[in-house]
Amino acid sequence: MDFSSFLTSFGTSFFIFVVLMLLFTWLSRKPGNSFVYYPNRILKGLDPWDGGSRSRNPFAWIREAFSSSEQDVINMSGVDAAVYFVFLSTALAILVLSGLVLLPVLLPVAATDDNVKIQKAKGNQTFSDIDKLLMGNVKGGSPRLWAFLIATYWVSLVTYFLLWKAYVHVSGLRANALMSPELTPEQFAVLVRDIPPVPEGQTRKEQVDSYFKSIYPETFYRSLVVTNNKEVNKIYKELEGYKKKLAHAEAVYDESKKTGKPEGLRPAIRTGPLGIVGRKVDSIEHYNEKIKELIPKLEAEQKVTLRENQQACAFAFFTNRVTAASAAQSLHAQMVDTWTVMEAPEPRQIIWSNLKIKLFQRIIRQYVVCFIVALTILFFMIPIGFISALTTLDNLKKLLPFLKPIVKIVSVKTVLEAYLPQIALIVFLALLPMVLLALSKAEGIPSVGHAVRATSGKYFYFTMLNVFIGVTLGGTLFDTLKSIEKEPNSIVSLLASSLPGNATFFLTFVALNCETNAHSSPPPEDVARQPELFYFVLLSKNSPCHKIFLFFVGYGLELSRIVPLIIFHLKKKYLCKTEAELKEAWFPGDLGYATRIPGDMLVFTIVLCYSVIAPLIIPFGVVYFGLGWLVLRNQALKVYAPSFETYGRMWPHIHTRVIAALILYQVTMFGYFGVKKFSFSTLLLIPLPIVSLLFAYVCQKKFYRSFSDTALEVACRELKEIPNMERIYRSFIPPSLSSEKADDDHFEDALSQVSRVGSFA
Repeated sequence: MDFSSFLTSFGTSFFIFVVLMLLFTWLSRKPGNSFVYYPNRILKGLDPWDGGSRSRNPFAWIREAFSSSEQDVINMSGVDAAVYFVFLSTALAILVLSGLVLLPVLLPVAATDDNVKIQKAKGNQTFSDIDKLLMGNVKGGSPRLWAFLIATYWVSLVTYFLLWKAYVHVSGLRANALMSPELTPEQFAVLVRDIPPVPEGQTRKEQVDSYFKSIYPETFYRSLVVTNNKEVNKIYKELEGYKKKLAHAEAVYDESKKTGKPEGLRPAIRTGPLGIVGRKVDSIEHYNEKIKELIPKLEAEQKVTLRENQQACAFAFFTNRVTAASAAQSLHAQMVDTWTVMEAPEPRQIIWSNLKIKLFQRIIRQYVVCFIVALTILFFMIPIGFISALTTLDNLKKLLPFLKPIVKIVSVKTVLEAYLPQIALIVFLALLPMVLLALSKAEGIPSVGHAVRATSGKYFYFTMLNVFIGVTLGGTLFDTLKSIEKEPNSIVSLLASSLPGNATFFLTFVALNCETNAHSSPPPEDVARQPELFYFVLLSKNSPCHKIFLFFVGYGLELSRIVPLIIFHLKKKYLCKTEAELKEAWFPGDLGYATRIPGDMLVFTIVLCYSVIAPLIIPFGVVYFGLGWLVLRNQALKVYAPSFETYGRMWPHIHTRVIAALILYQVTMFGYFGVKKFSFSTLLLIPLPIVSLLFAYVCQKKFYRSFSDTALEVACRELKEIPNMERIYRSFIPPSLSSEKADDDHFEDALSQVSRVGSFA
C-alpha cells in the first residue's frame, strides 16, 4: 500500500468516527433512548443526564470521561473495570514514552539510508514508500544500528518501569476495595470441597459443622451443604417462565381494555408445541393453572433435593472476615485431597455443578482441556475445511435434496459458491469464544469470574498464534521456502530477515483494521505481494466480532450504539409488554473481558514487536489505546453493568501476557540484529530476555499472593455495621431452593443449626 492510499483510508475511517460521534450526541439526548445510552446509571438509581450528559456539545462526553476519577469507575462498574483501564493506560504510557524517543531518532536514521533503494535496484523485492522509513532501509553492519539497539533497551526499560508502577497501583486498588467497610457476603464464607465420605451415624451437615466447630469454636457460624439442583432448577425455570408469560398475557389484556372494548379481549393460546397447534385456551387461566401445578411440585422437589441430593462440598460461614480469610489460606487436612478450603466466590457467580468435582478429577480435566485447546489452536483449520467441504453445492445437493431447485437459480448459485466457505468460517469463529468458555467451565472452575479469566487466556493464545505469529511465520516461510530447501541450516536467519516484510501489513493492521475483539485483513496490495496471507484476510474479515472493521469506525459504533438502539426499539414496540421484558431488552451486559482483553493484547504485542523495526506503528497504537480508553470509560460509567467482581484478580494474568509480549519483542530484535550482521547485538541483547524473566519472577513473588488470597491485615479492617449473619448465609442459597417459609422443616437439612452465636439483627 502506498502512503497516500494509507492516509486516505485512515482519514476516511476518522471521518466516519466523527459522523458517528455526532449521531451519538443527538441520539443520547432523546429521553426515549436513555435506556440504551445510560443503562448503568439507571440500574444504580441515578439520573441519566446528571453531570451535563444532555449537552449539545459533541465533545461533552470526552470532558466527562477525563474528569471522572478512578473511584467513579469503581462505583459504577467495579474494581475489575478500573483494573482494565489501568491496563489500557499502562499500554498507552509505554507506547507514548517509547514513541517520544523512537520517532524523532529512528525515523531520520532509517530514512537517510538507502538499503531499500539498493534492494529495489537488484529486483529482489517490491517496496512501498513506507518501507523507506523502516529499519529494513538500514544496511547490514551499519553503525546506524546502534540507535536501534539503544531503542530496544529503551522500550524494555520503559515497560519494566510502568509495569511495576501499575502492579503496585492495582495491588493498592484491590486492598482498598477489600478493606471497604461495606458488607460483602463472600468475605464471611469459604468454599469447602473434597469432603470425605460421611461417617456412620452422621449426616453431611453434621459432619461439616462438627469439623469446623472443632477448629474454629468461637467464630464458626454454620454451614450450607451444596446439593445437586438439576431437577429442582428445571422445575424452577419452568415456573418462572410461566410467571413471565402470565405477566405478559395480563399486560396484553389490560392494553386491550384501553384500545378496544371496555371489557377487553382476553388473550388465547394453543396448548400444543410452540403454541401453534392443539386446543385453544384462555392464556391467563392456562398459565395460572400451570403455576398452581408447579408450586407444590417445586416444594416437594426442594425437600427431596435438600435431603437426598447432598454433595461432598459445602460453604462454611464465620462471624468475622479475618477468620474466613485465614481459613481460606490454611491446610485443614493432612491429605491434600480432602477438606480443600478456598475463598468463596460471589453468590451470583457460583457455578454450582462444578463444586462437587474432586481434586484429582479437576487436575485431569485441566490437562485434557489444555490438550483440546492446543489442538484447536494448532489445527483449527481442519474442522473449518471439513465444514467447508460439507457446505459445497454438490455436497449440499446430496445431503439436502430439497435444495436442488433453489441451487439451480443462477444468482443464488453464484452467491452460495462465493460465500459458503466464508459463512462456515464466520460460524466457527462466532462459536469459538463460547466453546472456550464451555471448556474452561469443564475444568471444574467454581466461579464465572475465574472461568472468564481462563477463557481470556485461551483466546489470547489463539489470536497470538493464528494472527501475529501465524502471519509472520507464514509469510516468511512461503517467501523463503526454496532458500530453506537449499540451505536447511539457514532457517533462523532467513526467518529473521523476512520479519520487516510484514511490518507494513501490521502497521496497516493496527492503523486501519483492528478493534478490541477482532482480527484484521491486509490491503489488496499486500495480498498481492504475499499470497499466503490470503487465508488471514478471510480469517479477519469474518471475525466473530466483525461488527467493527476499522478501529475509528469500531469505537464510533461502540459509542453510538446504533445496533443495540435499533434492537431495543424493535423489541419495545413489538415484543415487550411488561417492565421485566423491557428491562431484559435494554440490559447492557458487561465489558466482555474474555475477548476484549485478548484483542487489546494482540494489538499491544504487534505494536511492541514492531516498535523499533517500524516506528511509524507507534502513533497508531497510541491512537488505538487512547481512543479506546476514552470511549470505553464513557461506556463503563454509563452503559455496561458488571456481572461479577473479582477485585482485580485478572491483573496478574494481564501482567504475565505483557511480559510474554515483551520477551517476544526482545527475541524478535535479537534475531533481526543477527541478520543485519551487527556483531555487538548478540552479546548486548542476550541479557534482555533474562532480565524480563527475572522481572516477572520478582513481581510474581512480591505481588501474586495478595491477589490469590486476601491479606489478613486487609481483612481485619472495621465494618460500617454489624454483619447480619443470617442474611449473609441466605444470600448463598440458590434461587431454586429459596423459600418464603424460611423456617419450614424441609429446610432444616440445609440450614445447619449447630451455632447461632454471632447472629446479629
